[in-house]
Amino acid sequence: MPISLLVNRGLISVSGPDAVSFLDNLLTVSVDGLQTGEARYGALLTPQGKIIVDGLIVASGDGFLIDCPRVLAADFVRRLGFYKLRAKVDVIDRSDDLAVLAVWADDGATVQGVVRFTDPRLAALGDRIIVQSDRLPEPLSLEADYHAHRIALGVPEGGHDFIYGDAFPHEADMDQLKGVDFKKGCFVGQEVVSRMQHRGTARSRCVPLRFVDGANVPEGTEAMAGQKICGRIGSSTRDGLAIGLLRLDRMAEALAAGEALSADGHAFSVEPRDWIKFDIAGAS
Repeated sequence: MPISLLVNRGLISVSGPDAVSFLDNLLTVSVDGLQTGEARYGALLTPQGKIIVDGLIVASGDGFLIDCPRVLAADFVRRLGFYKLRAKVDVIDRSDDLAVLAVWADDGATVQGVVRFTDPRLAALGDRIIVQSDRLPEPLSLEADYHAHRIALGVPEGGHDFIYGDAFPHEADMDQLKGVDFKKGCFVGQEVVSRMQHRGTARSRCVPLRFVDGANVPEGTEAMAGQKICGRIGSSTRDGLAIGLLRLDRMAEALAAGEALSADGHAFSVEPRDWIKFDIAGAS
């Protein structure tokens, strides 16, 4: 049964009478109206519109749990506390007592947890189950198995496929994965993100790749479009699948000129997925 413990995920609880309005004023998506077990994908941005941290926000009990990168959880709590002011809300890092499981290709019906939800980015990713850290089921598959599944679907992950503090939501495909609500009220960084949406100025995008020779190119390797650097390679699998953050315009120019796309001397092709709606052959 493909159930993985995602050891690099942390959990933050946000509760209290003002929890909904508090999060709605900050994050790229609205949590208003979420029922227990329903989730949204969103992020906290800088005023300049770059991603500080992203996560899966699920309604649970009398508030919300946010599944986010564990390495950023403490800073996320600190930043939310900075915005708290007089809001009646409690923000707590639960990363030590709660854990995140990923379940796919099976219903995992025997696993009991605090809350279970379908990944709001893409249903094919499967479900997440939040459990008490001292009540983990056995056996568990390797976390690498989950990431191979994610990479095959072409879904990027922060810290690997895009860099926190340096990437805009469009570059991380958040607009494609239901991570930005363009109709909600204001949120931090909204003006920049809305401008990119309306003007179509996202030149760089995370896109699924396949290395022709099945190479496993190291994360962070420069991607080349002909003789020009067009981005970097992110997470990858052992059978040549990868995700790259690429300049689409440079990639399109190289392909039009009959030049190869490559990284570390290994040629690759870009493989669109059904959930990708932007023009992968040129700037969107």
